[in-house]
Amino acid sequence: MSRRVPSLLKKRFVVPYAVYKSFLCKSSYLHASGWIESLRLGAPTSGEGTSLPWMNYQIIHFLKTRLTKQHDVFEFGSGYSTKFYASLARSVTSVEYDPAWCKRVAADLPDNAELIQQPCDSNGDYCRTIERQDRQFDVVVVDGRDRVNCVLRSLDCLNDAGVILLDDSDRPEYQPAFAAARDRGFRTFDFVGIKPTSCKSHQTTLLYRDNNCFGV
Repeated sequence: MSRRVPSLLKKRFVVPYAVYKSFLCKSSYLHASGWIESLRLGAPTSGEGTSLPWMNYQIIHFLKTRLTKQHDVFEFGSGYSTKFYASLARSVTSVEYDPAWCKRVAADLPDNAELIQQPCDSNGDYCRTIERQDRQFDVVVVDGRDRVNCVLRSLDCLNDAGVILLDDSDRPEYQPAFAAARDRGFRTFDFVGIKPTSCKSHQTTLLYRDNNCFGV
């Protein structure tokens, strides 16, 4: 009987203790990363209260350590991420298809960020917005609509050290983008983990070449 007591106590208390450590303890990762606060607000927020991309915490940490004021970013899909990139990079140019969301983002846009409203289509003007900028970028983030075509159009809009980030890259329909990038000499590195407000695993993939701007 005495041997069963610890086992019964363990079953009774281990789950509540784990919940306490994860959700209530202020030093837990869920608090420090901002996951708890993001869940409360319904928006991606860091532990310090600043805006984050709606991407997994592995890629967020990576960008915090690699994105600098020497980098120019183009972003397909604007939002909380636009402010995050602008806080780290020299400039951010973002294209958004939703007029209401575009207006909301534009109301609180940093000085080094530009927002372009462009209706969504398939292999049309939306994915070609980057080509109309008449410049090359260090980083392209594909996190909006028509993602395969956005990757394809971005390949010639990168400088020699440029990289592409494709969010939700585990979706099977995005495989043609990887095939095209590999044909151009790009390799891939996957970042996987939970993201703000979600308990599921999410993947973002870095497409890069030798001598890239992130030093990978």
